[in-house]
Amino acid sequence: MGTQKPRILPWLVSQLDGGQLEGVAWLDQSRKRFRIPWKHGLRQDAQQEDFGIFQAWAEASGAYTPGKDKPDLPTWKRNFRSALNRKEVLRLAEDRSKDPHDPHKIYEFVTSGVEDFPEPDTSPDTDGRCSISDPQEDILEELLNDMALVPTPREGCLSLAGTPEHLPQLSLSPNLDIPAPYPNSEPPENPLKQLLVPKEEWEFEVTAFYRGRQVFQQTVFCPKGLRLVGSEAGDRTLPGQPIPLPDPGVFLTDGGVVGYVRRVLSSLGGGLALWRAGQWLWAQRLGHCHTYWAMGEELLPDSGHRHDGEVPKDKEGSVFDLRPFVTDMIAFIEGSGRSPRYTLWFCMGESWPQDQPWTKKLVMVKVIPTCLRALLEMARSGGASSLGNTVDLHISNSQPLTLTSDQYKAYLQDLVEDMDF
Repeated sequence: MGTQKPRILPWLVSQLDGGQLEGVAWLDQSRKRFRIPWKHGLRQDAQQEDFGIFQAWAEASGAYTPGKDKPDLPTWKRNFRSALNRKEVLRLAEDRSKDPHDPHKIYEFVTSGVEDFPEPDTSPDTDGRCSISDPQEDILEELLNDMALVPTPREGCLSLAGTPEHLPQLSLSPNLDIPAPYPNSEPPENPLKQLLVPKEEWEFEVTAFYRGRQVFQQTVFCPKGLRLVGSEAGDRTLPGQPIPLPDPGVFLTDGGVVGYVRRVLSSLGGGLALWRAGQWLWAQRLGHCHTYWAMGEELLPDSGHRHDGEVPKDKEGSVFDLRPFVTDMIAFIEGSGRSPRYTLWFCMGESWPQDQPWTKKLVMVKVIPTCLRALLEMARSGGASSLGNTVDLHISNSQPLTLTSDQYKAYLQDLVEDMDF
């Protein structure tokens, strides 16, 4: 027989009324506001009962069976938060998750109080299990919709300024499969967040090709983004660091091709601008040169497929989103997905090389955010499905940090938990 899976709101109300879970309680007599403990798993005083609500929902929803499934606190916590955030009758009233003494979150019903929630209707699936009538409670959808990133003001690009000077190697807690606590009550700063904080710059590796021949490669930090410009460097009063592409006469011998490439470069005008804001990378052309873009492999663009878009002239256009990248990264580590893509290819002055060799195009430019490449290399070195190895975080001027693949995954999931960075 199948086991009934409850809807989260009536289930949560029953837990609040029962008062059996540590720290889960109503805050007023009208049963409108309630609190949920939200302690970080790396705190010294973290105990299993601090995460009872997350495990209870994982068990009730069928995502976890004690003794059968591997405990996974970060996923339980993420799924629970996702389920609550997608309920229009609820809102997060106060976030006190960083409180050193009593970390918790306060939610409230936007109606006058708790309504009578109907019991879920269940019907057997073809495999004998029971399914709920609300498809939004599907766990897969929770995973895909969990990363509620919000673009932040365009403060520039990101920093690779390094991890803390020393972080000891982590060990895993035997009961909750989370890193063991640290000597103080506060959890350590997530070292991966050093790569993704929005207040500083990202590092980009820029490579240019003329008729398939590499003519330029430079790695740059860009506090306000970059601009790919012609050899005259374009208008230096515009924001973003100008990256001049070289004159083709130095590299090519065919006079006709040299002339065509020069025409493309001269039409760049103010340049092709690329910058980061929040979870997005944005691009805009500031000259007359039409430019098409696509996400591809590091060694070649997806020349067998259509481009992902044309860079707009009069407004910015999104060319990269961190949300699917981090989601795909977690799936890759779990062994259930392909490695996420992070390489941007731009075709300038001509149509995208669909169904033809990209090496025939006059000007192709590849842009790689080096921090994303480093994150993927860490996952690959640890093994996408082998969770017993270690990977080294040693990026830019940072100190090396040894992590197991389980710990690396936990840090990625922690980024999801705090994705409002």
